[in-house]
Amino acid sequence: MTDYIIGVADPKQWHSEITDIANDIGVSVHFNPFVSCNNKMVKYGVVRMHDLIQDILGWERLYLSGRLQKPMNILVDNLDIENVNTVNLKAATSAALLLFPSKFTEEDLYAKICSLSYMGDLRMLFAEDKNKVNKIVQGQFHLFEKMYKPLLEEYETKNLLRFSSAGDKQVNIFQDCGLSTASTLVSSLPSSIRSEMAMKLEDKRILDDYGYPGTYPDPAGPGRFRVMIATGRVRQQVVIGSKEQAAECMNRLVRRKVMFSSTRQAVAGL
Repeated sequence: MTDYIIGVADPKQWHSEITDIANDIGVSVHFNPFVSCNNKMVKYGVVRMHDLIQDILGWERLYLSGRLQKPMNILVDNLDIENVNTVNLKAATSAALLLFPSKFTEEDLYAKICSLSYMGDLRMLFAEDKNKVNKIVQGQFHLFEKMYKPLLEEYETKNLLRFSSAGDKQVNIFQDCGLSTASTLVSSLPSSIRSEMAMKLEDKRILDDYGYPGTYPDPAGPGRFRVMIATGRVRQQVVIGSKEQAAECMNRLVRRKVMFSSTRQAVAGL
């Protein structure tokens, strides 16, 4: 079955009553399955464009943003969603890299990226195929490569990654697991995740200043780095003690977001 996501200015013009359910109970998108279109069975979802962009940029629900981390075709793009989605892809790449050791394969990386939107989804424990992620990646490997190769090359240029070919046509990837690299990866995560990480790590500080995301040595102690989060006139600071600490904290937050969104969508019957 082919899935379609339809972004509209006013979903009420499409499905007035059912869209209210999607907004109030679900995750702002209503799916209508088993629709016959051009002799094919399709499923389409209707979402307000504002909600779609919010999820892409901020992982507010990590629902549609998770779908857009996987290969898809954009049929009509009036708001340059494909370009906006590069922020989402970079965040997904950084999140996956945080969860990896110093060596892994390119296929492993795509599988981890693909799995982000399933982490914490209760359906993966009972209803879904346990090999779903591997099947998605292996069946569409060249499409994942097309999506993420530019970002991987950018990370290679910044000396965050290096690549080597393996004998079985696999590509091995090596990453620096130091604090500076981990802090750079955290700075590419959505602001909602970074803000929650700051609070969870109990080291949130507010500076009455303008700024841009970046990493700075923490004068509070050696071997610790702050990730500066630009939020208008203030900057929140996340102090990272280790890559493992950052990865564990982010992992819990992502799982919680996915569990919350998947449960709401299931309760809404959407």
